[in-house]
Amino acid sequence: MNLHHSSDPRLWNLESELRMFALDDPRMTRRSALRLGLLGGAGALLGAAGLMQAAPAPRVPVVAAPQPRAKSVIQIWLWGGPCHLDTFDPKPTAGSDYAGPLTNPIGTNVAGMQICELLPLLAKQSDKYALIRSMSHGSNAHETAAYTVQTGRASGGRDVFPGVGAVVSLFKGYDAGYKGLLPPYIVLTELQGRFSESGFLGPRYKPFATGGDPGAPRFLVEGVVAPGLSEERQRARRELLHQLNTLERATSRGDPRLAAFGQCEQDAYEMILGDAGKVFELAQEKDDVREKYGRNTFGQSCLMARRLVERGVPYVTINYKGWDTHKQHFPIMRRKLPELDRGVATLLEDLSARGLLENTVVWVGGEFGRTPKVLWEAPWNGGRGHYGKVFSALVAGGGFKGGHVVGASDARGEEVKDRPVHPCDLIGSMYELLGIDPEARLPHPEGLDVRAIPSVAADVKRGGRLSEIM
Repeated sequence: MNLHHSSDPRLWNLESELRMFALDDPRMTRRSALRLGLLGGAGALLGAAGLMQAAPAPRVPVVAAPQPRAKSVIQIWLWGGPCHLDTFDPKPTAGSDYAGPLTNPIGTNVAGMQICELLPLLAKQSDKYALIRSMSHGSNAHETAAYTVQTGRASGGRDVFPGVGAVVSLFKGYDAGYKGLLPPYIVLTELQGRFSESGFLGPRYKPFATGGDPGAPRFLVEGVVAPGLSEERQRARRELLHQLNTLERATSRGDPRLAAFGQCEQDAYEMILGDAGKVFELAQEKDDVREKYGRNTFGQSCLMARRLVERGVPYVTINYKGWDTHKQHFPIMRRKLPELDRGVATLLEDLSARGLLENTVVWVGGEFGRTPKVLWEAPWNGGRGHYGKVFSALVAGGGFKGGHVVGASDARGEEVKDRPVHPCDLIGSMYELLGIDPEARLPHPEGLDVRAIPSVAADVKRGGRLSEIM
């Protein structure tokens, strides 16, 4: 299951087929089995093992910034773009055309800081996080905005740059000595789908998307947990696999190619039947803990993220959909915001109680904000459009100081009023906290000099690192 030990995507496909066979997956065809040599195709397996000699992914020296404070990141990606006025930057005096019915923001446990009235639990945790109210990039399209927020670079040009998770996987993952069987970059539960997360770094640094639903009675992680299949049946399938693997029995045990392939198989079964895969068994948590997070997909994803960083996974993304509210915005907010409130507030409290918040960055935000002026007319009927001029983000832990507000928007939330913060500013700040040199060179396939964040000479807007909260 450890898909990141090999840089060759063909081998990953073979590993996937191995998992399908072991899990009795209906996608496992006779042709797939033959490719693995499981039905006596010795030559086919030898060819597969030969892929171990394929050229490795480009390597670069891992350069650490002084005194890293964070070990992991939990990114809560509000897919579609949440409205800044209705979350972390309320404007109650702007009138109903801007605030709509949400005109009673609440105070927090930090004097002078207010947030939306539908976030009462987060209001009690504001000493643990900072709000950035002056995020900006100017793009109003999902694809280009998501790319810019995730990479710190403008869209277009000849290269597709890697997102934050892929860069963290490069500098904090296997190349930097990460030993875990769990992949170093995990997405709950499906990829964002707006761009290639790994960019030119290639498939070695793509995230592992779990699939499934953490809020279901059983979290069916793709390739790890099979519906309707017991551990006993899985063990029996593994024994049958070994019995059919005539090539391994007939070949010297000292062959490094077969040894490497065998290690992949061993790691896969450790994920399926061993302790590594137990991290996905949320039933191990007490019922009151699960209830506190919220018995829904998002709440249980937050709990799952805590379990993953507790195991040392460097980067976890929760892809939380439903924020593209062109129509019926306020009824949707009355459903979504309490769910967000409960999940994030409990996550911050839980991380803090376990001593994990000090070395885990929590980043909450989406690709942009939404139009400050409500679209009351048909067909929107109280919706909000895309808005990249100004939006908000929440950051906590890992060296970020809680109880602070960075920047400000104007009285209606239409323009940045003070201290503009651009995506590369936030990303560069997170890299520093993680001990990643923002000027570190990335392994470009053509040998170009590309740094972790754009150089000053690049045509990228910037307002400076978030030194006031670091």
